[in-house]
Amino acid sequence: MIEIQHLSKRYGSKLAVDDVSFTVQPGIVTGFLGPNGAGKSTTMRMIMGLDRPNAGTATINGAAYTSLRDPLRQVGALLEAKAVHTGRSAFNHLLALAATHGIPASRVDEVIHMTGLESVAKKRVGGFSLGMGQRLGIAVALLGDPQTLILDEPVNGLDPEGVLWVRQLCRYLASQGRTVFLSSHLMSEMAQTADHVVVLGRGRVLADAPIDQILSGAGGRSVTVRTPSPDQLVAALSAPDVTVRQAADGSLSVSGVSAEQVGEAAARAGVVLHELTPITASLEQAYLELTQDDVEYKSEVSQ
Repeated sequence: MIEIQHLSKRYGSKLAVDDVSFTVQPGIVTGFLGPNGAGKSTTMRMIMGLDRPNAGTATINGAAYTSLRDPLRQVGALLEAKAVHTGRSAFNHLLALAATHGIPASRVDEVIHMTGLESVAKKRVGGFSLGMGQRLGIAVALLGDPQTLILDEPVNGLDPEGVLWVRQLCRYLASQGRTVFLSSHLMSEMAQTADHVVVLGRGRVLADAPIDQILSGAGGRSVTVRTPSPDQLVAALSAPDVTVRQAADGSLSVSGVSAEQVGEAAARAGVVLHELTPITASLEQAYLELTQDDVEYKSEVSQ
């Protein structure tokens, strides 16, 4: 478990992280979202003891990272994949880390296999593509078989197969009861990977909730309906809190009631339905709604 309590960090006149508090629970994947400059990477660095907070605490299983006696066995982190000696091979880099933490060499072979690095394990890291560098960074995070994973943009530079692999890996690790905390700018991927989401904006927590709750709160839910008798259905659904809009293709978008309620109303009125589809907002829409007032740099499209 990762616990953040009233964490703040200032760089000169800029307050990068402003009284942030949240908990990352084991057994689920927790996503960390926010615009550029929101304070995500700074928060992760403070959790790892790389930046000292001006106020507040960040603990992992009740202890500060810097106080852990065998950190690689307890916490695996990917914060900067390029932080590797470029003249070493991937195998030797992992072997050196394993030796300093009393991890058997057999574990190096295991993580190389897990991360798909077999074909390049003996090659110099300096020649790695961005995607291979990311895989090596994840291999380092997994080396000590830790109970806590902190991954900053783990899918950056990966091809679609690699992105799918990271998703499956994170969910598998969480299913083992581990704490998995990752950031990503790919909303569609986070929607398929995370169970819980923490959203930062200008250094403050904007949302901290299960992903289903985040989605249901974004613009509300609606139901797409197709029927040969739209006027009859609209009359059957008439109520103060129900809104019905007709799209250009003839379908109806109904908000204020569930798909089940629409179906029941249609049945009572004897209206035939050709489609009844509940629609939930995308994570991207929810994210944009949450952060629209907390983006440091905004772009405008001229007309």
